[in-house]
Amino acid sequence: MVLIIDPQNAGIAGNMIGGAFIDLGCNHEEMKLVMEYVANDFGGVNVKINNVNKAGIESIFLEVETIDKDNHNNHSISYKELLSKINQIEEIEFQKKNSIFGKELIKDIFNISRKVFKRIAVSEAKIHGKSLEDVNFHEVGAADAVADIFGSVFGFCKLGFHNKKEKVIGLPVAVGGGSVKSVHGMIPVPAPVTLEIISERNISSFGGPVNAEIATPTGVALYAELCDEFMDFQPFIKVDKIAYGAGKKDFDFPNVLRIIKAKSNIKSQGIDVIETNVDHLSGESIGYLFDKLMKEGARDVLVIPVIMKKNRPGDIIKVISRKEDTDRLVSIIFKETGTLGIRVSQNFHRGIANREFISLDIDIEGEIESIKFKIGYIDGEIISSRPEYEDIRKIATKRNIPLNKVLNLANFEINQYLSNLR
Repeated sequence: MVLIIDPQNAGIAGNMIGGAFIDLGCNHEEMKLVMEYVANDFGGVNVKINNVNKAGIESIFLEVETIDKDNHNNHSISYKELLSKINQIEEIEFQKKNSIFGKELIKDIFNISRKVFKRIAVSEAKIHGKSLEDVNFHEVGAADAVADIFGSVFGFCKLGFHNKKEKVIGLPVAVGGGSVKSVHGMIPVPAPVTLEIISERNISSFGGPVNAEIATPTGVALYAELCDEFMDFQPFIKVDKIAYGAGKKDFDFPNVLRIIKAKSNIKSQGIDVIETNVDHLSGESIGYLFDKLMKEGARDVLVIPVIMKKNRPGDIIKVISRKEDTDRLVSIIFKETGTLGIRVSQNFHRGIANREFISLDIDIEGEIESIKFKIGYIDGEIISSRPEYEDIRKIATKRNIPLNKVLNLANFEINQYLSNLR
């Protein structure tokens, strides 16, 4: 199962996430109870949950109203004080026979919520040049933010998406534009804290589509914590259910966050593609670079002959890289080729079939040899069964028989083996 959080249209806020989880199936009375309960020590909140239509899209709107707006904890609370109060609530819930969070979910809900607040605190500390202990929450320490975070995390866990078997994917975030008033005066959109959280997790974002703040620090911190991976485009999926959480403002487009629950039988892996053109390297130099890139972690290397400017023959060196290896591989290409420019296309995604390896003992002209095979599956159906080249090569060399003969024998045996399994 895959969960896709899609803030491309109207950004993201804490109440939009909670509303979308209710639309996805979380019990609205249970979420309301949780939100109002955790906010008691921070000024208290009243939570109203309504079906609304946002520019043609039916959605759930979570309206959170602070009761005691003058409460000290609603205006300025230190990160240390905030954690202390959260820990106290957790201890009380563990001691209860029946917790509103559900006994089996208490630990996960509180751990994830603490991590969300830590993301905000770390970003605040960096921006203001303070230590974590000296960070004070203003807007995000208020009762409605505490309610939004715990309500959203409750919905997330209640629906089972905290389970490591479920993958959560985030799409690019629309952040809005212009400026907003804060306790520090007028600040640009996205707010510095919001931008810092986006930067820290390398999340793709873009300005617009309105001159307003539509990606809040609370919403982005939740998004950064809940998502396992971020993609520029929707991956291969079969949609199971679509949910919408509404924002407060009305625009000339649907002010909603979309969450998609889906099935994905094809694994997806995020990759970068590195390319450079060369016309000055010998075949030996290119061969050396090819081997070095593979040893240094490249997933694949291609050398494509081309005709370059002034009709010169040259090559495109193309490397498929995991994101964590990209900088190192780019550095190697620069040093080994002396090229003056390298293109890096980021955040590509490739579908990966399920695969397993098996070994078969095969009679090769009267002697038994072990050959390893790679079996590929999609939806439980075998789509490929190939012998490992190195095994075939070693046998052909050792026995002094043609490579194709060993390959044909291996293919015959694996086909027989798989036929007997059906």
